[in-house]
Amino acid sequence: MNRFDYVLRVVVSVGLLAGLAWWLELGVLVSRLAALRLPWVLLAFGISVAQVAVLAWRWSFTAQRLGVSLPFLVAWKEYYLSIFLNQVLPGGVVGDVTRAWRQARSQHHLREPGGPAVRAVIFERLSAQAVMTTVAVVSLLFLPIAVDQRSWSIIVAAGFLATTIVVAAVVWTRRQSLVGSLPGRVMSEVGAAHLSLPAFTVQAVTAVVVVSTYLATYLVAAKAIGVDISVLVLLPLVGPVLMSMLIPVTVAGWGLREGVAAVLWGAAGLTAGDGVVVSVAYGLLVLLGSLPGAVLLLATGERSLFRSR
Repeated sequence: MNRFDYVLRVVVSVGLLAGLAWWLELGVLVSRLAALRLPWVLLAFGISVAQVAVLAWRWSFTAQRLGVSLPFLVAWKEYYLSIFLNQVLPGGVVGDVTRAWRQARSQHHLREPGGPAVRAVIFERLSAQAVMTTVAVVSLLFLPIAVDQRSWSIIVAAGFLATTIVVAAVVWTRRQSLVGSLPGRVMSEVGAAHLSLPAFTVQAVTAVVVVSTYLATYLVAAKAIGVDISVLVLLPLVGPVLMSMLIPVTVAGWGLREGVAAVLWGAAGLTAGDGVVVSVAYGLLVLLGSLPGAVLLLATGERSLFRSR
């Protein structure tokens, strides 16, 4: 990422947050965030600890399916570093790129040293992103919005499902013709990491667990600031809000996530300001959960962080 992209994403995040703060009145926003309830904050931190443990274990499992040695404790440390970097640097993937690069440098004994290690990171992210995308799209069908808006939700959901089926069919029918080529090896690795047993079960279960922690953290954020809304009403809003963070135009989704929350909450007949405050609280809780990565970064030192093992 060049300096212009970095500055642009910072400016976008700051600009969106500043606009929302002006709209909501900064004093009101700060006072509500200052009233975060400690028990809920601690619960969110506990959820993040469990989440990182599952993520690290899944990465280790995925890497081993591709012939890459990655002990759990190494994966755990690298994942915390990755999450912290994703939180403080624009784009949301710098941490993942860093852990992929570091793992690739450590696999000199493999026939293709960098490839499997890098793809292990990509494949590991795919399972949770697939489930998160599915949750977000399906959530559109259950949003408490007007009938004409719901029809668009149905169209989007149907389009997503049809696209998924077509892509899967094309990949399946072409798998034999690609044997021996790089695309063929990649598809073979996808099969080993995701589609064959017991990999499919492991990836599916861990993906559901991880996505559940994302959703739970958002619900905890609402409780932490005292927003009293039924879970059945709030839950369909969470998926689309969190999916907006994947659009790489901000720093860790800041600003864009809050703007989408304001729109969706308003469309659902809820207070848009509550959506913004809950989303800011969610961002703060996620940042808090990433701080062990900062501790590891300080304890390890910059030189050893980017040194191959």
